[in-house]
Parts: sequence; structure tokens; C-alpha cells
Amino acid sequence: MRLSQERQSRRLEVRELMLQTPKGAAHISIALALWCGSALPPAMSEPAEGVCRVDAKVANLNFTFKDLHGKSVTLSDYDSKVVLLDFWATWCPPCRKEIPGFIELYNTYKSRGLMVIGVSMDDAEDTADVKRYAAQFKIDYPILLGFGREDDLKPAFGELPLPTSFVIARDGRICARHDGLTAKEQVEREITALLQ
Repeated sequence: MRLSQERQSRRLEVRELMLQTPKGAAHISIALALWCGSALPPAMSEPAEGVCRVDAKVANLNFTFKDLHGKSVTLSDYDSKVVLLDFWATWCPPCRKEIPGFIELYNTYKSRGLMVIGVSMDDAEDTADVKRYAAQFKIDYPILLGFGREDDLKPAFGELPLPTSFVIARDGRICARHDGLTAKEQVEREITALLQ
């Protein structure tokens, strides 16, 4: 729908006024940062402190998902690896912001035993979007389809706001959980401690 000429002119006037004052420009900057997800701290973060706590919860990895090619993949197949398990969606700006860092971590540490697994929570009809996104950003770690599995996953992982990522030790203990956008450097510290 096109705006009337008068309404469009008024919008431009208001925008100009806001940008002329430092306070107005600050409000616009804050709004944009929040909208883009760059100013969102993790809602919850339980980092691994060097190594995993002895009493850390053991992850239930007895889940089988389809990958982007329709092949069945079971999470427990990776139980001898340090796993970065990322629940995400293509429509989630903070998720999209984290993924390039996860690709970098995977390529840097896979030879030492890191496995990054992305579980897309996009709707089933959006599988083509997930495939396009994975190809566009050259995601070279497994992407699994988690749509409709929320009730199955909840007992094992709790509520899953997007993004949510878990750092899981080789013995299956959940050493860190991050709800929301998390700095790559924080995740890297956690996985390198477990790869020792």
C-alpha cells in the first residue's frame, strides 16, 4: 500500500527532526540494534568454567531427525565428540547472526573432535528455505529438521527459545546452555576447554 504524498512528507519531517537531535539519533540506533538482535544479551547463560561440572546433567541424545536430504540422523551417533547443538530458525535474526561463528568454530576444531549440529525449528513447509539458507551461507555441518518435535525435546532440553545452543562434552554431559545470542568467543572458550 502506498502512502499518500502528505503522509510520506510528514514521515520524512519526523525522521529529520529525530536525526537532528543526539537523543533522537540514539533512540533510532537503539531501536535498530534491538531489532537486528545485535544488542540482545543471552537470556540465560550457564557457561562451562574451564571444564564441565562433575554433576552436570547428562544430555538425552536418543533423538532421530531427518537431515536436509531426508536421511535419518541420531544425535547419539556423535557421543564421542564435543557437540555444539544449536536450535535455530531462518526467520530468527539472532540465529542468523550466530551461525557464521559456528561455521568458523566447526572448521577450526572439527579435526580435534568438535561436531556442530544445527536443528532447524522452521515449519515443515519452509524446508526449501532452510536448504537455500544452508547453501547460501555454506553451512558445512549437519542441519537437522526439528519441526513438530518441541514436545519430544522439552523433557531433554527444556524450553527452547531461539536461538538456544548447548555445549555437550564427549561423555554426554551438558556443560553449557545459552539462550539467545551468544558471542562466538564465549562458546569457543567452552569447547576448547573440552577438547583438551
